[in-house]
Amino acid sequence: MFHISKLIPQGQCLAPVLLKRATHVELDWDLRQKSRFEAIDSAGRAIGIFLPRGTVVRGGDVLVAEDGSLIRVIAAPQTVLRITPCSSHGSTFDLVRAAYHLGNRHVPIELKPNHLKIEPDHVLADMLRAMHLIVTEVTEAFEPESGAYASDGHAHGHDHHHA
Repeated sequence: MFHISKLIPQGQCLAPVLLKRATHVELDWDLRQKSRFEAIDSAGRAIGIFLPRGTVVRGGDVLVAEDGSLIRVIAAPQTVLRITPCSSHGSTFDLVRAAYHLGNRHVPIELKPNHLKIEPDHVLADMLRAMHLIVTEVTEAFEPESGAYASDGHAHGHDHHHA
């Protein structure tokens, strides 16, 4: 088993040719939010991931094995609920309302300009339908927001203070 204890967020500073040659591993959201887990890469190698506690692995990240080999992370398709506004009497503002209510329940949520995605939950699906939103079960990659206070190693250089 190859041990991995290093992650390069989004493969920053790596040459595209290196990423093209790298093996990959498809991981669902449940696994990518753990800091210690095992998987099999596209070359059939067993890999053991041992990252600092609290590390979240995102699709596009690159793992570095103990032998220096690179493994691209792909967000695996999984069952999620896609939430869209009703085309006949709704608006995209309905998504803002839905995101507010889901956020109050601390639900992991992926925000898109024209839809939201959450993990399957029939109670939340019923709540959203009662808000006149369209809830559809689909199989897609899931990349929920990390949250305003999260430190998952994906800084964007916005750490300045506003007056």
